[in-house]
Amino acid sequence: MRKTKYHFNPITITFEIVKYPFQKKVRRILLYFLAAALYAVVVLAVAYSYHDSPKERYLKRELTNMEFKYQILNDRLDKMGLVIQDLQERDDNIYRVIFEAEPIPTSIRKAGFGGVDRYADLDGYLYSGLLKSTSEKLDIMAGQLVVQSKSFDEVFEMAKNKAQFLASIPAIQPVDNKDLRRISSYFGYRMDPFYKVMKMHDGVDFSAPIGTKIYATGDGTVSFTEKGKNLYGNNLYIDHGFGYGSFYAHCKDIKVKTGQKVKRGEVIATVGNTGKSTGPHLHYEVRKNGRSVNPINFFFNDISPEDYQRMIEYSSRPSQSMD
Repeated sequence: MRKTKYHFNPITITFEIVKYPFQKKVRRILLYFLAAALYAVVVLAVAYSYHDSPKERYLKRELTNMEFKYQILNDRLDKMGLVIQDLQERDDNIYRVIFEAEPIPTSIRKAGFGGVDRYADLDGYLYSGLLKSTSEKLDIMAGQLVVQSKSFDEVFEMAKNKAQFLASIPAIQPVDNKDLRRISSYFGYRMDPFYKVMKMHDGVDFSAPIGTKIYATGDGTVSFTEKGKNLYGNNLYIDHGFGYGSFYAHCKDIKVKTGQKVKRGEVIATVGNTGKSTGPHLHYEVRKNGRSVNPINFFFNDISPEDYQRMIEYSSRPSQSMD
C-alpha cells in the first residue's frame, strides 16, 4: 500500500497531506532514471577499463589465430622454397648437363626482386612485418616457378629430341674391326709418312683391303662428296646434327650423294687408296662444332668396355699415319 506523506501547516495548526504537482513528479522520475543511467555508464566504463568486452575478446582471439596461421604459412613457404631450390639445382646440374644445355644464370632466376619497396602499402599495421615477409616470399616463389616452368619446357623439348640425338652421334666404327687390328694410326701427333716429321693427325686410320665396306657411324645428311686427285682422294662428309659431323677419306667408291639421308650402319663407300695415301685405308674423323675430336671416344656402341680400354692403350703408342 502506498504511503501517504503529511506536512504541518502552522497557519491552520494541522497536518495536511502532501500533494506533488504533476510536473514535479515527472521531473523527479527523469532525475531518477538519469542518475541510474549515469551510474550504469560509470560502472561499465570502470569494468571495461579492466576487462575486455566480448567483441574485443573475439577480435583478439581472431588476431592471435591469424598470427598463428601466418606463422604456419611462412614455415610452409620456407619448406617450399627449399624444394624449389632443389629443383633448380637438379635442373642446372643434372637435366641440363645430360642434354648439354647451359645452366640458367642466377641473375635470371632472381630477376625482378630487390630495389623499390613494393610492400610499403602494408606498413602501419599491427603485424606489418609478418604481412610483408609473407607477401615477399610468395612473390619470389611465383617468379622462380615461372622461370623453372619455362626451363622444364625446354628440357622436355630436349628430351623429345634425345632419341634422335643418340641415333645421330657417330658412335660406331666405320669398318668391321671386332679384333681391333685394323686401326693403324690414332688421333694426335704422328709421324708423317711423306715428310717424316711429327704432324697433327686429326683422325684415325683403318687399314683394310680395297673394297671393304664403310658404314655411316650415325644418322645424318651427306653434306658433300668429292672425287679426284686431291689430298684426301675420294671423300665425303656427313652432318649428324647437334654439332656433330664425320669425315671419310681415301675411298674407292662413294655410294651416296650430296643431300642424301643416311642411317647408322648404312654402307656409304668402300675402302680405297686414293689421294695422299701410302696404302689401302680409311681416314676417319669426328668433328664437334667444326673442330676435330678423338674418334675413339665415340666407339662405345659396338665394342665392350675391355676392348675400349685396349684401344685407349693402343692409341698412346707412337705410330706413323698412312696419309
